[in-house]
Amino acid sequence: MHTPETDRSMGASAKRVAEHASALARLEIELAQLELKHKANSLGVGMGLLVGAGLIALYALGFGFATAAAALALVVDTWLALLIVFLVLVLIAAVLALLGRARIEKGSPPMPEQAIEEARVTQEVLKANGG
Repeated sequence: MHTPETDRSMGASAKRVAEHASALARLEIELAQLELKHKANSLGVGMGLLVGAGLIALYALGFGFATAAAALALVVDTWLALLIVFLVLVLIAAVLALLGRARIEKGSPPMPEQAIEEARVTQEVLKANGG
């Protein structure tokens, strides 16, 4: 039996449910924004590391040519020194490339996966409670 008092109580409950749903939606949007920001940051750092690796590799190529020239000149001491520098630069470039690739993989794809999953779970709960 519906009375004015139960109608007011149901109206207040419906208002609270709507407020909670609105707050939950805002929190899920905030979570998605934070997740996208984190992934974009990871992609940026990874790209920077790869650019650094490319620059070091370019210098390594220059030292490689200098090493070949020194070897042809048969100046063994200079040749050996240039070869060591070349190998060290190649090693640095390889490490930077691996770090950059790992950062890019960590940030890809730039989708807010956690927020999407939370929204899906919330929708399922609401459907289960509403139906």
